[in-house]
Formats: sequence, C-alpha cells, structure tokens
Amino acid sequence: MRIVVQRVTRAAIHIDQSPYAQIKNGLVVFIGIEQSDDESDADYLATKCSALRVFDDENGKMNLSINDAKGSLLLISQFTLHAMTKKGNRPSFIRAAKPEKANTLYEYFIQKIKSLVKSEIKTGIFGANMQVELINNGPVTILIDSKNKE
Repeated sequence: MRIVVQRVTRAAIHIDQSPYAQIKNGLVVFIGIEQSDDESDADYLATKCSALRVFDDENGKMNLSINDAKGSLLLISQFTLHAMTKKGNRPSFIRAAKPEKANTLYEYFIQKIKSLVKSEIKTGIFGANMQVELINNGPVTILIDSKNKE
C-alpha cells in the first residue's frame, strides 16, 4: 500500500463537473492499494500519516502533525500509484488490487484514520473519475510505502 501525502493550503474534488469535497489547510492523501495489501498495511500508513510532522511550528520548522495544526484531510483512492513502467511506455496496473478488495481496504483506511485524526476528514468516491485541484503548500510531497519502510 502506498500513499502520497501533500500539504495544501486548499484542495477540492469535482465529480461530473460538480463540487464534491473541499478542504483548507491540511493534507491531501492519495491512496494506492495493491493485491498483497491487508489491514496491517492500512494500519501502518494511517498511523504514520496521522503523526507525520509536516506543519510549521512557531519557529517555522516542520514539527507539527495534522492534529497539532488542526488541519483537514482529503483522502482519495488512486490505483495508478502502483503503475509499473519498466517495460514500454504504457503503464501496467497489474499489481493494483481488484476493485472489491481495494474498496474494502480503502474504507478500512478511512475508518482507521478517523480514529486517529480529530479534525475534518473528507473523501472522494472510490472508482469515480474525479478532478482534483490543490495548492501544494511548500511544496511538501511525501511518498510512504508500507512495503518499503524508509
């Protein structure tokens, strides 16, 4: 399981040209689930994301978590995070989990992070064609992989 975490000043999702969800000052988290993932991967990433210190403290150092900063979360499923590009130029998504499994684990991740984060949490719609707008603050973009804990 992989997440891409972006610190934002604002972000929004549109579905079918209609506003669906928006946040200000927080994190956008793109969530990619592969076939071999299970609840332990989601637990690890939700815990890591909720404690990630990427917000500035009073001295301008990245030292505050989402809870400390009272920021919002926008969670978006994104199977393309498991694209394989080794061969040719057309990405392969063979490692991405099938929709039934991925949706179950995505929903589990949402519930887990809701138990860890005290502020507003918004989500996209699993499997929907979403247009995502965001203003990356910093920019701060962090990739975390439950199978490659660096």
